[in-house]
Amino acid sequence: MKRTGIIVIVVIVVLLFFGFQWGISTGNKMVVLDESVAASWSQVENVYQRRTDLIPNLVNTVKGYADFEKSTLTAVIEARAKATQVTVDPSKLTEASMKQFQDAQGGLSSALGRLMVVMEKYPELKANEGFLNLQAQLEGTENRITVERQKFNEVARGYNTYIRQFPQSIIASMRSFEKKAYFEAEKGADKAPKVQF
Repeated sequence: MKRTGIIVIVVIVVLLFFGFQWGISTGNKMVVLDESVAASWSQVENVYQRRTDLIPNLVNTVKGYADFEKSTLTAVIEARAKATQVTVDPSKLTEASMKQFQDAQGGLSSALGRLMVVMEKYPELKANEGFLNLQAQLEGTENRITVERQKFNEVARGYNTYIRQFPQSIIASMRSFEKKAYFEAEKGADKAPKVQF
C-alpha cells in the first residue's frame, strides 16, 4: 500500500511539474506573439506617419498653383490634424479603437484623393518636378500602407488563433491576453465602382 501511495504521489508531482512547465511555455509564447502584434502595429503607424509627413510639402507645393482651391487644401490640412490626433495603444487594439483610427485615416485618404482630382485641372502643376516627386512618394507610401496593414492582420490572426485555442485559452484568460482587432475593408469596398463614359 505504501508503495502504491508513493507511485501516485510521484505521478501527481510529475504531472504537476509538466503542467506547470507547459503553462510557463504557453504564457511565454503568448508574450512573444503579443510583442509581434505590437511591432507590426508600430510599422503600420510608421508608414501612416510617413504619409502624414509628406502632406505639408505637398500642400505647400500646391498652394502656389491653386490659390482658389483653398477649401480643398483646408480639408486636407484638417484631415491631417485629425489623423495625427488619433493614436492607438498596441496593447488595446480593440475594434472600437481600430475603427476610430481607420475613420481618421480614411478621412485623410479621402481628402488627399479630392486634392489629387482637383490638381488635374492644373497642367503647370502636373509638370512641376517637385509635385511629381511628392505625388510618387505619396503613391508609394499608400502601397506600403496596404502591405503593412496586410502584414498586421496576418500577425494579429496568428496571435488571436493561438490564444483562442484550447487549452491555451485557459492561460490566455488567466494572464489577460485579449483578442486583437483587424483592419477591415472600408465600407462599400465590396462593390465595384460605376464607370461611365
